[in-house]
Amino acid sequence: MAERQTPTKDEVMSYLRDRRNWGRWGDNGSAGAINLITAEKRLEAVGLAQNGRTVSLSRPWAVEPRAENPRPAQHFMSVMDRGSGGGAAMDFYGVFYHGTATTHIDALCHVWDDGGMWDGKSPDETLTFSGGTYGTVDAWSGGILTRGVLLDVPSHRGVPYVTLESPVHGWELEDIAAAQGVEIRPGDAVMVYSGREAYAAERGGSWAGEASRPGLHASCLPFVRDNDISILGWDMMDASPNEYGIPWSVHGVIFAYGVALLDNSLLEPLANACAEEGRHEFMLTINPLNVVGGTGSPVNPIAVF
Repeated sequence: MAERQTPTKDEVMSYLRDRRNWGRWGDNGSAGAINLITAEKRLEAVGLAQNGRTVSLSRPWAVEPRAENPRPAQHFMSVMDRGSGGGAAMDFYGVFYHGTATTHIDALCHVWDDGGMWDGKSPDETLTFSGGTYGTVDAWSGGILTRGVLLDVPSHRGVPYVTLESPVHGWELEDIAAAQGVEIRPGDAVMVYSGREAYAAERGGSWAGEASRPGLHASCLPFVRDNDISILGWDMMDASPNEYGIPWSVHGVIFAYGVALLDNSLLEPLANACAEEGRHEFMLTINPLNVVGGTGSPVNPIAVF
């Protein structure tokens, strides 16, 4: 890969300020870039399901505390006697799903910077103790079905995983798409595989929880905007900390472009399936919980080949 110039802070701020999608979708702005997934786009995605093979992109429910999961999910069981030898098992689930452990989708009210929230909204006016009033996860209550594309960074580099010293850059994602022979189209869900499992395996099983972690560089912002991506899925997320002193780098696609993020995706099985199938595109389904006012939702995304 040829060397490119890492953007300056002024350039990164320009990505977040001058390329905004604010107002683009009018009265349906709360759904953001999911508006790019039209009926025609969904039918295109359905056509990619050719042999019926399915792959889950979700990590197991993270109930064990560890460095990357300081607030583990809760799962409590209850057994009830119904008499005459019958009974029922019931359970309770509780989770603080944002963070670096649980596979989830971020709604557009989840993060912001000093320029404001998605579509120019103010957090003081949009967020309440009972939930948000704009850019919330229930805007996607009809479910999400679109064309998914996997970009396999370790395979392209010939290494097992992305390192702190070599974050993923936007121009590299363009190179990977070209090398894989896949075209990124408006409304696509792009999954960026960085080798989180292999990285964690050499560090006691944890990927995050340190002062720093590998991932995608702020130079990826134009890649997302220029290609009109609707969803960015990733296993490693933003490289952290960033060198610009800004609160959010690639997470800024939420409030700048209205793009949904699929955090903590489990992408190693998907990368293996793509290699076996000989293609890097597939039908992707995501069905968030219909939580009115929610900032996101745990999800179990399914790729169908």
